[in-house]
Amino acid sequence: MQEQIKLIAERLKGLREISEISAESFAKALEISTEQLLNYESGEVDIPVGILYKAAMKLGIELSALLSGENPRLRVYSIVRKDKGLSVERRKQYKYTSLAYNFIHKKAEPFMVTIEPEIEEDSPVEFNSHPGQEFDYVIEGTMKIIIDKYEIIMNEGDSIYYDSGYKHAMRALNNKTVKMLAIIL
Repeated sequence: MQEQIKLIAERLKGLREISEISAESFAKALEISTEQLLNYESGEVDIPVGILYKAAMKLGIELSALLSGENPRLRVYSIVRKDKGLSVERRKQYKYTSLAYNFIHKKAEPFMVTIEPEIEEDSPVEFNSHPGQEFDYVIEGTMKIIIDKYEIIMNEGDSIYYDSGYKHAMRALNNKTVKMLAIIL
């Protein structure tokens, strides 16, 4: 996982520099501090998917190109077989699998997200935010989603649609793994 983080960080920094965007102005566009951006670009700190999504939009590239180093090529359709998506291990408790990584000019980013239960259910959650909207559908397990100041418990078969510009976080409950479909629009 650490090697993947370093590769993504190198691509982020390289693309920013090739685009001749200063660290200061890029950080401002991403709504983070310059220090945080430089930490992300060092490869020593994991980069939240929301920041990667914003960065890809600002750089005018597909998110999958930033994640994998390869540009999507498919235009008519893209099929991803079971357990064959582009896997992105972001944080210890989250695993994202891109389900349309090879389709060019996507209007949405669909992910299968696996959320592992935390050892301590009352530990602080890591919030994320990104432009647009998000649709989440719980396939397996029970989770708590926090959006802004709202806390919602979701079970298998439940779905939620929200403005992903608000800070949000998810947590697996009942000491069981959650699997959900997340579509970022």
